[in-house]
Amino acid sequence: MALSTAARPGSLNRAGLSRVLATLCVTEVTSWGVLYYAFPVLATDISAATGWPLAWLIAAFSAGQLVAALVGIPVGRVLDRHGPRAVMTAGSVLAVPAVLAIAAAPNLAWFAGAWLLAGVAMGAVLYPPAFAALTRWYGPHRVRALTVLTLAAGLASTVFAPLTAALAARLEWRQVYLVLAIVLGLITIIGHAWGLRGPWPRSDEDAQGPAGQPPGRVVRSRPFIVLVAALALTAFATFAVVINLVPLLLERGVDAGTAAVALGLGGLGQVLGRLGYAPLVRWLNVRARTVVVLAAVAITTALLGVLTSVTALIVAAVVAGMARGILTLLQATAVTDRWGATHYGQLTGILSAPLTITVALAPWAGAGIAALTGGYSPMFLVLAALALGGSALGLAATPSSTERTP
Repeated sequence: MALSTAARPGSLNRAGLSRVLATLCVTEVTSWGVLYYAFPVLATDISAATGWPLAWLIAAFSAGQLVAALVGIPVGRVLDRHGPRAVMTAGSVLAVPAVLAIAAAPNLAWFAGAWLLAGVAMGAVLYPPAFAALTRWYGPHRVRALTVLTLAAGLASTVFAPLTAALAARLEWRQVYLVLAIVLGLITIIGHAWGLRGPWPRSDEDAQGPAGQPPGRVVRSRPFIVLVAALALTAFATFAVVINLVPLLLERGVDAGTAAVALGLGGLGQVLGRLGYAPLVRWLNVRARTVVVLAAVAITTALLGVLTSVTALIVAAVVAGMARGILTLLQATAVTDRWGATHYGQLTGILSAPLTITVALAPWAGAGIAALTGGYSPMFLVLAALALGGSALGLAATPSSTERTP
C-alpha cells in the first residue's frame, strides 16, 4: 500500500480541493481532446486537402510528443517550486497560437513547426503537471483524486473524436482547428488561471520515506533506472497494441465494424479499469502491485495474439483495456510511492520523458515487428514478451526502504 506517512493535503480547504479537481477534469478532457485526439480524426482529411504525405503528417504529430516529453523535465522542476497555476496557464496560452499555426500552415515545414510548438504546450498542460498538482494538494487522498481525474480524462476521445468528426463534416480541416483553438482557449486558459488558485504546500510538508534524497541522486539510483526501463517496455507494448488492434482483428477475419467496436470497448475497459487501482493499493505493497499490473499487460497482450474466437478477442480487448487503465495510475503514483512527493514534478517529468518517446515510436515499431514476424499475431506475442520483461524488471524497481506490507 502507499506509504502511511503521506503528504498532508496542504492549505486548501475542501472547497478549494474540489475546485482544483473539477477544473483539471474539464481542462484535461479539453486539452487531450484538442491537442491529441483531434489529429487522428483529421489526418486523412489534411493529407487529402493538401497533398502532404500522411506518414509525414504523423511524423510531425509524433515530433510534438517528443518535444512534450523533453519539456516535461524543466516544467516539473518549476512546478515543484511554484505550483501548477502559472505553468498550466502559460501552457494553455501557448497552445492556442500553436493550434492556430497548425490551421494556417501553408506547407509541411510550417505544419511540423507548429506541432513542435504544440509539443511545448502539451508538456505544460497534459497529465504530468495535473498529476503533480493533485499529488501535492491532496496528499494521502491522492489516489482517489487521480482516479477521478483519469476517469474523466479517459472520456476525452469519447467527447472530442465525434465532435471533431461532426465539425469536419461541415467545415474544412483548417476551420475545424480554428473552432477547436477557440474552445481550447476559452476553457483551459480561464480554467487554469481561475481554478488552480491557492497556496502551494511547501516541499517539507510532504516529505516521506527517502523523500529527502536530492532528485539527482534518485535519478541515478538503480531502482529509478530500472523503473524507467520497466515502464518504458510496458508502455511501448501497450500503445503498440492500441494502434495495431484493428489490423490484428482484420487479419483474423473480423469485419471492420466489429473491429472498431472492439477498439471502443477496449477504451471503455480502460476507464473502468482505473476503478480497480484503489483496491490494489490497499491489498498489495508497491513492488507487488507494480509486478501484477505489468504482468497483466503482458498476459492480456499474449491472449490477443493467440485467441481466434471473435467473442474471446473482444473480451480480451476489454480486459487489456482495463490493464492499460490501471497502468496509467500506476505510473502516476510511481514516484510518490517510492520517493515521496517533495520532488514529484521533476522526477515524474524525467520518468515520463522516455515513456512518451516509446509511445511516440510505438506505431512504426509495431508495424515493423509485424513485417519482420510475418503477421500481427506473432507481433502481439513479441509485445507480450517485452511487457513480461518489464514485469520482471518491476521486481527491482522499488527501494527496499519503501516496502510495506498491505
